[in-house]
Amino acid sequence: MAETSMNRSTYLSKNVGSFEDVIEIRGRKYKKIEDLRYGTNPHQPAAYYKPEGQDCTIGDMQILKTGKSGLSQTNLEDISYALNIVKFFDKPACAVMKHVNPSGAAVQRGDESLYDIYIKARDCDARAAFGSVIAFNVEVDGHAAREIMGTFVECVVAPSFDQYALEAFSDGEKFKLNRHIRVVKCGKISDIPRYVGESSDMHNTLKVLADGSVVIAAPLLTNLKSLDDLKPASAENKVLGTVVSTVKPLPGQLEDILTAWYINLSVRSNGVVIVKNGQTLSVGTGEQDRVGAVEQAINKYNNKYQGNENIKDSVMASDGFFPFPDAVEVAAEAGVTAMISPPGSIKDADVIKRANELGVALFHAPERCFSHH
Repeated sequence: MAETSMNRSTYLSKNVGSFEDVIEIRGRKYKKIEDLRYGTNPHQPAAYYKPEGQDCTIGDMQILKTGKSGLSQTNLEDISYALNIVKFFDKPACAVMKHVNPSGAAVQRGDESLYDIYIKARDCDARAAFGSVIAFNVEVDGHAAREIMGTFVECVVAPSFDQYALEAFSDGEKFKLNRHIRVVKCGKISDIPRYVGESSDMHNTLKVLADGSVVIAAPLLTNLKSLDDLKPASAENKVLGTVVSTVKPLPGQLEDILTAWYINLSVRSNGVVIVKNGQTLSVGTGEQDRVGAVEQAINKYNNKYQGNENIKDSVMASDGFFPFPDAVEVAAEAGVTAMISPPGSIKDADVIKRANELGVALFHAPERCFSHH
């Protein structure tokens, strides 16, 4: 019998038994917050836990407005990854998540309003943003809220919401398409670790394999804390000797490189992120080859981007090294003129040489940032 034809509690007891109120993982007790609407798919029951006695940005969030039904595992994962993007920025920022990948993200440049920032994040891929989870790192105002209510959104999460935002989110008569939106107030975003050395074993990731075996790993954090940590790419081989990136980035590109890198930490690999003026122009994700990820991103920009920015003189972050110069060539032909990637290829020197020839400023990151979520 399908789940839809029986009561949820009956389904749970018949298929997996009830989830315990308190469980223990790695010697730490976790308290159940609630049973979820479902896991990744409707036939997968799930429950949601937080560490006992620990203040949690997500675990202690308040549901200010419920939808037609409760949260799913995917909703929670989208909330987590969206907050994992906006946590990096001191300026107002927005991330739009869909199926645990950002369809778009943006951070304030100049005097842009939160409304402007949301539009920039959404219009990177407005089609994919339909049914998304949206996160902000600052209080949401009524102007941004009314724009969010204009299209279907699963959930919006932020540290706070002003009175006018809450009124807009509750106006189901005016915004019928989005009357079931879920509004969530999270805890302190600054409590989420950002940089290597800031986490404890509580933040370690846990991956259950197909046979029940478990992999425990340190969380994916970065060593890139500021613009001062951005270093021009350098490598050597027997044929070329030492090759250094000699092209200087344009004004504003260093900030965009750091922005692209921070966003890429929450993109499923192979991933590339193209950014200009604090806005993602495209996100290439899930490809098995590096140049394929770049080709995907450029194709998405050409066919799905709805903003006002031209890809010319944009920047690109790659979560892994460039095995060959081809990915740099494809991106440069599209208009990208500054890039960041980790080193590690036996052809790093060849890649840097080609970037110099193409007029591309190339930076090497201090680590790889594959995300296999």
